[in-house]
Amino acid sequence: MSPGPALFLRGLAVGFSIAAPVGPIGLLCIRRTLAESRLAGLATGLGAACADAVYGAVAAFGLSWVTRVLVGQQLAIRLAGGAFLVYLGVRTFLKRPAERAAEAGGAGLAGAFASTFFLTLTNPMTILSFVAVFAGLGLGAGSGGGGGAALMVLGVLLGSAAWWLILSGAVARLRSRFDARRLGWVNRLSGALIAGFGVFALAGSFRIAGRVR
Repeated sequence: MSPGPALFLRGLAVGFSIAAPVGPIGLLCIRRTLAESRLAGLATGLGAACADAVYGAVAAFGLSWVTRVLVGQQLAIRLAGGAFLVYLGVRTFLKRPAERAAEAGGAGLAGAFASTFFLTLTNPMTILSFVAVFAGLGLGAGSGGGGGAALMVLGVLLGSAAWWLILSGAVARLRSRFDARRLGWVNRLSGALIAGFGVFALAGSFRIAGRVR
């Protein structure tokens, strides 16, 4: 196999494997798919996929100065991301289930996309994960030149998007089994877990702040 397709397939595998572990974004995707629509869940996941592609580009093109800036500002980034997670969690916990599924409108889908794009970008561990994985696989700026790096980034984007397509599609099959009462429990459980992720991120920020002092 020539270097180009091989690099694309490796990027595909990296994007899929980094997206697959269920965290706050996965919970948001599941809840929005159940409470709103499959498109809302998919838009949620695609926001994360695009952010993964941004960080994949940083790792693939060897933009070490971007990595240094992000790591250097991780306190502020963690605070912003943690606070936003707590806000989303509390809002989800208190949200009353709709009597009928919401229409998948442009503004709603854009909001779902933007919120997870922001949340993924405000996780400094994402860029570190990509740098570590790319280095471990011998990938990066020297692998196939600029064209090879671009193929890897495309692979990361499509691999991550494939996971969110699978997850939202699988969850959408269960929507008919969830009445208003069950959706209420989904809101409370997912809201509490998402807020918990936010509290954990904020606690990590305070530990970082303590070390800086």
